[in-house]
Amino acid sequence: MKKLLSVNYSDAAFNLSMFFIRLCFGLLIIVRHGMPHLMDFSSAQGKFYNFLGIGSKFSLILVIFAEVFCGLFVVLGLFTRLAVIPLIIMMLVVTFGANAGRPVPDSELALLYLGAFVLLLFCGPGKISVDNMMH
Repeated sequence: MKKLLSVNYSDAAFNLSMFFIRLCFGLLIIVRHGMPHLMDFSSAQGKFYNFLGIGSKFSLILVIFAEVFCGLFVVLGLFTRLAVIPLIIMMLVVTFGANAGRPVPDSELALLYLGAFVLLLFCGPGKISVDNMMH
């Protein structure tokens, strides 16, 4: 019981946790959001949220880049801190742009992703990553 209430952790636990967070949230953003946007590009581009007036099509292209390519970098742990920046921006745009004025539960998923990506920005990918292998 004492160990369950402890705030101490091992390096192995930290690195395994960061790997698990990267794998779960990276794969989810790719499979549940990025690939569907990519596969449905032609029909989605006309009705997609127009970020800063750059146009629905270009906004969708930026989202696909973040969800698929940055998501893949997160899974691999490759340039992780750089890769999460577009994902963080995207989740902020979803929460405060596309879902602005809606009840908070409508942005729950975006806020969960935001929390995970901010965690990765602050803590890094851990030692089970390509970033670690390059050092």
